[in-house]
Amino acid sequence: MRAPVVVLTTGKRKAAVARASVRKGIGLVRFNDRPLELVEPELVRQKIQEPLLMIGERAKTLDISVRATGGGVVGQASAARTAVARGLLEWLKDASLREQFKHYDRSLIVNDPRRKLPKRPGGRGARKRRQKSYR
Repeated sequence: MRAPVVVLTTGKRKAAVARASVRKGIGLVRFNDRPLELVEPELVRQKIQEPLLMIGERAKTLDISVRATGGGVVGQASAARTAVARGLLEWLKDASLREQFKHYDRSLIVNDPRRKLPKRPGGRGARKRRQKSYR
């Protein structure tokens, strides 16, 4: 069986969805059409780099492009991190890498299932109620 030309994966966190494509290349990583080195804030950059740092030198032979939509900055970073990790697993087909990711942080492989509670009657949100007056 020959290696795939491109691997497409997704990751989700809250309202953010990230789609990553992994292909053979020279180690370029892009997040929303910007090189990863230029992504601000630094916390977001570090979050996306986690799976890449875990595979080490093997990341230098791959080009990864991530597009994230919806949600906020950190939600997009978490979704991108999941998408990148899944793409690396699918491209490298390494069982020990899956265990390494799972041992480090399960959310590298699994989408975060938590969602916002639906709004309920009697208030402005899921939990907030109207203030009660006794006088």
